[in-house]
Amino acid sequence: MSRMFRIASRAASLESLRGARVVVTGCSTGVGEQVAYQYAKHGAKVVITARREERLKEVVAKMKDLGAQEAIYVAGDMGKAEDCERTIETASSKLGGLDYIILNHWGCSHKRGKFPKLWDADPDMDFLADYTNINYLSHVRLASLALPMLKESQGNITVVTGLLGKVPNPTFTFYTGAKFALDGFFSSLRCEMKPHNVSITLAVLGSVDTDGLRGSIQDLGAAAREYFMKTVAQPDDTAKVIIEGATLRKREIYHPFYTRATCIVRAIAPSMVEK
Repeated sequence: MSRMFRIASRAASLESLRGARVVVTGCSTGVGEQVAYQYAKHGAKVVITARREERLKEVVAKMKDLGAQEAIYVAGDMGKAEDCERTIETASSKLGGLDYIILNHWGCSHKRGKFPKLWDADPDMDFLADYTNINYLSHVRLASLALPMLKESQGNITVVTGLLGKVPNPTFTFYTGAKFALDGFFSSLRCEMKPHNVSITLAVLGSVDTDGLRGSIQDLGAAAREYFMKTVAQPDDTAKVIIEGATLRKREIYHPFYTRATCIVRAIAPSMVEK
């Protein structure tokens, strides 16, 4: 009986997305692209953003075919304050407000060379400043700009973070640093936003089958790549989990299954995972 109630509750929540006003960042490929399509299928009004304008045009066209009430793109670099401002201003002027913002983008314009490597082998502070700006500060900036509209609608901020925002990992200190910062800031902001009924959801993801992931494992042997790919989640399934979590105003969501288990182990026996 309880399972049937949960299913009915989820269905009703997803039905509420018809006409919802949404911003999704990092939409040219991967999880962000699939999140945009899922909102389109539910009849939402969506502003998407990424750097590649031609790719955004293709995504918007498909969103309209899938049933989006509105599908608008903003081509821009979220590492630039003016592009963040332009994105939120577009949501305000074109959608008339905002109910959800899904912060999914990541990247870096400053190259650091081949990965993985220990931080003290190449402590590149210019790289770290650029990486932190795009992968942490820009999320804070976008959320801050969106908050007046979200407070009015009692909406939701969903931050797509990762398992390495919960569990330390050697050779990716810059990445875990940004992800831990997202967790700390938005978990604290959640407390501040309770009186305004603005919910904040952290999407704790493991490995997802994207072009970026496939490129990062090319140096592995064929057998190792094949084994690794068996553990990854698919972008469309991941998008569904993210949208459901945001709609149900969950505090945190974990996908795929092993992410929650790993976080529990780290909390109970940190030495087992901090190797």
